[in-house]
Amino acid sequence: MIIEVKHLMEDLPKIYAATIGGASGVVDTPLDDDAPGAIPAELRRWLVRLRLLEGVPFANLVADTELLPEESIRWFYLDRRWTDAIVQGALSAGTVNSDDRIQLTAQYDAVRDELDVEERNARREPGSPRFAGSVEAVSGFILRSRAVSGWPGLHVRAFSVDPTEADDATYPEVDSRRMRLLRMERLAPAVLLVLFDGVPSVVHVEEPRQGVQFGFDVAVTGGQFRATFRARNRDTFEDIPGANQTVTVPFRADGAAGVVDIQAIEKELALPKHPGTGAGDGLDAAEYALQLIRFPYRQVFGDAETQPGNIPIGTVFQPAISYAAHVTKTFVSMKNPG
Repeated sequence: MIIEVKHLMEDLPKIYAATIGGASGVVDTPLDDDAPGAIPAELRRWLVRLRLLEGVPFANLVADTELLPEESIRWFYLDRRWTDAIVQGALSAGTVNSDDRIQLTAQYDAVRDELDVEERNARREPGSPRFAGSVEAVSGFILRSRAVSGWPGLHVRAFSVDPTEADDATYPEVDSRRMRLLRMERLAPAVLLVLFDGVPSVVHVEEPRQGVQFGFDVAVTGGQFRATFRARNRDTFEDIPGANQTVTVPFRADGAAGVVDIQAIEKELALPKHPGTGAGDGLDAAEYALQLIRFPYRQVFGDAETQPGNIPIGTVFQPAISYAAHVTKTFVSMKNPG
């Protein structure tokens, strides 16, 4: 009888597994964060962080900086075979001989199942009930933007369905439509990594609502910044309708670059074309604040086919070279080098 070495190394640990954790070889999932299971609790927590890419060099997440240019977001799925390989590599450091490797192979299915459950509990509120079930799929994004450094407390919410509530609605953690965040961390001052428990349909990225914000809408054209804001009605707090209600923010011309000329703004708002601002008799501090307050900005990412009024793909995607030109350059020119 001939037994291949490959089959021997795969089947022997499975037979040996029947002697571990009872006749069935099954190890019960821990019911407490500090309870041991297939592996000690401290090692389990460390491996969960490793599976969520904590400590993984950034070069292994983004192979080249050109793949993550400034003001960009990149969405991805996490290959579970890749994270399984990370765990296997970490555990193999404790194997010395063939017996250790056979025992590790026998235990690994139980270890992997246990880590699948513990991933879901990684960001659970202390003292709250543990989550059951395992994480089936992990998706996420890497965001590189000035918004990350400007607002370190960005809110990220993922939903299984598109919520229909108003923009000022809140969504508690227990909302059945919300998907759990497995990890949310700034890898650099302007780089944010987020991992989801599953594949969301809609994701909200929103500025924090903790405080009042004052400012303008800023656009960059030809390397120059241009700031604007909409004039508001003093009594209703609503934007005054009309195309001429967009005010261009003046800056001081005395060498103080980037310093707003607040007196010039007051004179602009006092013009008859901006009725209701209250600037006709001079703006007091409260009226000035009313004009400059800005609500938290929310960026919504979702399925383009289900969202009405989408921008045509040709508007946002401009190929640098056409297929026909590529074929001509690559193949025709090779056949006719002259």
